[in-house]
Formats: sequence, C-alpha cells, structure tokens
Amino acid sequence: MTYTHRISRSIRRNRGAAAVVLVAATALLAGCGSKDAKSGSNPLTDGGKASGDTVVVGSNNFPESTLLADIYGEALRAKGIKVSYKPNIGSRETTYGLIKNGSISVLPEYNGALLAYLDPKANPATADATTTAIEAKLDSKLTLLKLAAAQSKDSVTLNAATAKKYNLTEKSSIADLKGIAKDLVLGASPEFQTRQQGLVGLKSVYGLEFKSFRALDAGGPLTQAALKKDAVQAADIFTTDPTISKEKFVVLQDPKNLFGFENVQPLVYKSALSQKGVDALDAVSAQLDTATLLELDTQVQAQNKDPLDVAKAWLKTKGLV
Repeated sequence: MTYTHRISRSIRRNRGAAAVVLVAATALLAGCGSKDAKSGSNPLTDGGKASGDTVVVGSNNFPESTLLADIYGEALRAKGIKVSYKPNIGSRETTYGLIKNGSISVLPEYNGALLAYLDPKANPATADATTTAIEAKLDSKLTLLKLAAAQSKDSVTLNAATAKKYNLTEKSSIADLKGIAKDLVLGASPEFQTRQQGLVGLKSVYGLEFKSFRALDAGGPLTQAALKKDAVQAADIFTTDPTISKEKFVVLQDPKNLFGFENVQPLVYKSALSQKGVDALDAVSAQLDTATLLELDTQVQAQNKDPLDVAKAWLKTKGLV
C-alpha cells in the first residue's frame, strides 16, 4: 500500500485528522479517496469537471459523509459505472462550490442543512417541503435525488456532568438553557459560528448566548474528547453518533426545529450521472433508515472498520451489489 493510500485510509476514519492534514494533503487527495479508487484530478485546485465517463463521488470532512459516499460509489460501480472518490474535502462551504462547477459529481447531503446554507430564512414544515425549497434555490446544473428515511441531525448535546448539574435529561429542551448558556462553553466546527443552524440560530430562535465558543471539528474526535473532558460543556454532536450512548451524553430536544429535517439525500451534478446511476442511488435511499445508519456508523466509528468495507457489506445484504 502506498503512502498516499495510507494517509487516505487514516483520514477517512478520523474527521479531526482530516481537518489537520487537509492543507498538506491537498495534492494527495486527487487519487486517494477509496482504498481501491482510481486516480483523478484534484477538485481543490483545478476546478475542472470530471473527465470522460467517470463519476466523482465526494464527501465532507466527517466519517458519516465518507461512509455514505462509499455506499453511493460502490452502488454505482455495481451497475458498471466508473467511479473515483474525493473524500474528506471539507465543509459544505467548500463542497457545494465544487459540485456546482462539476469538479465532483455526487455528494451525500442532509436536506435541512443544505437548505439552511442556501436559504437561512426558510422554515419548511415537512421533509418533502424541504426538498422543494432546496430545488428552488439550487444551481440549475444540480439536482437532488430521492431522500432516504435516515436522518442525522446537528444537536446541542451536554456531557453527563453538566446535564446532572442542571437537572437536564434527554426530555429537556434547548430552550432550557436560557438561563444557563452564559455559564457554558460550546464546542463545534468553526462554521457553526456563522450558520443559522449554529450560533446564529441558537441566538435568534432560542435567545441563547454562550460563555464562549471553542472551534473544534464537525462533531468528531476533537469535539467528543472536549465534551468528555469538560473542556466544553455543550457541543454539536450528530444524533447518529455512537459516542452519545457510550459516554452518556445528553442530546437536548429541539422543539422549535432549528436543526430542521436532516434526511440523507444525494446531491448530483446533472450531466455527470446517467439514468442508470440515478436509479442505483434511488435504490440505496429506499433501503437506508436511521437505525441502519447508526449501525453502520457504529461499525466505522466505534469498531474502527474501514468505511469502504462496511459500505460493500451493507450493499451486499440489500442485494445492491
């Protein structure tokens, strides 16, 4: 195994590591997405479209996104479609631009978070309305495929000690932090500071201002460790993260639906994917629910299995490869 692929396998499992090595490894990312992916151009630097008939599957810089990208990519390969991977590219602020210019062809998305990025003032009442609202704002070269039942939401999550101190449980609400937030340090990705589904919305929707903010990673090992060690008392942890139950973290309810609907949904550069590819990804979405996603996440994040292996095994059980 080459040095390039060793780095790839490491950052695929560790969203914190991905953030640290991203700049240094930019040149390497071009050919080191999946452990058996083909080489390709670098979407971080060249801005060019995928060459020939290869579908470029990208992911944001956290393990669940990489896992979903592997599921999509291997489902496409099973239909004879050429695939290359660009994993752990960065946050939505980066990847949306790359798929818009055709540097990547397919990207796992979460409908509510994507809508919040495109239209921070939108407040749809259903998952389908969320998709409709996104389509009204999407670049004309892009489209969303069928959404999955699986959801993975951002959250405000407390460590066990903080929850106990303030008598908060999994039935408690983000609103219950109204008189408490001023004493708490909140940890999350740097982008959380400026997103509606972040500090902006926590202030405008719930009236919360925290003691301070600590920039970490996107719900990954840095955030989890800081919350566990009480370096932060509250954090943005994805609701399908197996660390929540392991560390007895307390996820607060979101009655005002700040974090919206977060159904997993493929975002596609239209001209890069054939109808055969669309059908393959729609078949994946039809099989993917929240319980399944949590189980697959557990295999990757808690059991340290390679996401590509997990993706292939699950697709096989569903008859999709």
